[in-house]
Amino acid sequence: MASMSIVRVDGVGKSFRGLRALSDVDFEVAEGEILGIIGPNGAGKTTLFNVVSGALAPDTGRVAFAGQDVTGRAPDRIARAGMVRTFQLMRPFSSMTVLENVCLAAQHHRFGRRKLREHSLEVVERVGLGPWAHRAAPELPTAGLKRLELARALAMRPKVLLLDEVLAGLVPAEREPVLDLLARLREEEGVTLLFIEHIMAAVMRLADRVLVLDQGRVIAVGSPQEVTSDARVIDAYLGEEPTHADA
Repeated sequence: MASMSIVRVDGVGKSFRGLRALSDVDFEVAEGEILGIIGPNGAGKTTLFNVVSGALAPDTGRVAFAGQDVTGRAPDRIARAGMVRTFQLMRPFSSMTVLENVCLAAQHHRFGRRKLREHSLEVVERVGLGPWAHRAAPELPTAGLKRLELARALAMRPKVLLLDEVLAGLVPAEREPVLDLLARLREEEGVTLLFIEHIMAAVMRLADRVLVLDQGRVIAVGSPQEVTSDARVIDAYLGEEPTHADA
């Protein structure tokens, strides 16, 4: 893991109608690192992703990407710069095929038509959707829609990938290929990953470090082993579900 920080969050706070969703959130992610983000429902995880990716401007604090202040910058500008996110609720363009959805995501590279199609088809194949490439996106099962969401993000050639519960709704057999793909992205291409996840088996397997949010605050950061043995984390989160197997 490289020592250079590629994502830095300093003192980020966000409120909605007086409800404090994030309070003084600080953390850094090294280039090539995999950071898991966990916490109970309502802890502020998705709000944090929304702030980091530009969907929401923070009330306080700063977000830096690759040494540049991107606080409040438009999401499309942040994505074009190389920090791309997926969404828990998949919304592909229903009138398009799987390949067309991925081509649309890749257009910001300004490829020629042939190169655009080649690149997009390569991504489709990589996520295991080759046989579905020319099928309408709504025909995909849940596992396929998850892969399509990941494919659209990968088509943008991210340096940093923010994954919001990419495994949600998948059975164990469907999770394994996705986890393998994410591990390869880091190992083969050096992609930095930040992923929100409730499935602790996946967090333990994939993450270098884990950040724990509770009521909008960071209550722990450390290796998966350190975090899962932290009394504050057990009390706030892990006490309500198993930390391994298929939780």
